[in-house]
Amino acid sequence: MRNKVISLIMILLFLGVCLAGARKIKTDESKADASFFAMSTYVSLTAYGKTGEQAILDAQNKVEELEMLWSTTDEGSEVFALNHSNGTPVNVSGETGDLLRFALKMAQETEGALEPTIYPVLLSWGFTIGENRIPGQEELELLLRNVGYDRVFMEGNRVTLPDGMQLDFGAVGKGYTGDILVELFKEKGVKSALLDLGGNIQVIGTRPDGKNWRVGIRNPYGEGYLGVLEVCDLAIVTSGNYERYFVGADGKTYGHIIDPATGYPAESGLASVTVLAKEGKLCDALSTALFVMGPDGAVSYWRQHRDFDMILITGEGEICLTEGIKDQFSINNGYDDWEVSFIE
Repeated sequence: MRNKVISLIMILLFLGVCLAGARKIKTDESKADASFFAMSTYVSLTAYGKTGEQAILDAQNKVEELEMLWSTTDEGSEVFALNHSNGTPVNVSGETGDLLRFALKMAQETEGALEPTIYPVLLSWGFTIGENRIPGQEELELLLRNVGYDRVFMEGNRVTLPDGMQLDFGAVGKGYTGDILVELFKEKGVKSALLDLGGNIQVIGTRPDGKNWRVGIRNPYGEGYLGVLEVCDLAIVTSGNYERYFVGADGKTYGHIIDPATGYPAESGLASVTVLAKEGKLCDALSTALFVMGPDGAVSYWRQHRDFDMILITGEGEICLTEGIKDQFSINNGYDDWEVSFIE
């Protein structure tokens, strides 16, 4: 699955992470944590309370189960079956059906800025296989003929893709997974937890000491963290082109977030977009879509919906915050000269 940016967000109080195998869980009287590789990224889970260890074990099993459904390369996955269906209808599980319906809904709401059928174009740039290249204009134009969320047909959980079209849930899958894990943790009685799915952050409740979680926002232009968000019971996802990119033979830098309108990496005037909302899947989808839209499009979309908050870092180095989080964000020392504005 296509990653967004891995490790864009650092949790400032996230210590003792287990970097060993997928099945090793560290526990003490009040805390359990584990890290493992899944969905083409590192997943780190921390839960507090007596039921934390079992919750994490069940969560690992769930992530692996979902990965088997949504992998674009595993020949046994439902997405692989869809992508090689040659126009023949395919019956999918309820979870795959729900995720696809959400992706199509967000594609419509963002007027195609989020595009779940962009996978062939991503392949042509080599972002999914690590062998980057610059495809020619004719090649991209040909591939874009098979891109278009509005041509995906669903009847219940029976899905038909036009011949040549391929799906990729890289822009929504980790967020959707995070939401499932949050519900799983809560069902197990976990009231304080931190989930990090490759930089997609979701927190349950507050920290064990009752204080809000502190989440660092990365400087997209270099090392360090611009500032800190204080949050509880929230999802936070950041997208940007500054960690997954390559420099072409022409000397130009090409990022991994593709503009579906052109087939080229998005050059929208934004360096990064951070989205905060109750649902991880919404944050995941919007962080990509708003990056493609650019500053004006992102602000316009927020003003129309207002069911999320965001931090936009522009190509000029300006930090723009929606009004709902202006009291939750603080600039770190060393970045006091950065211009900060509020979106109302």
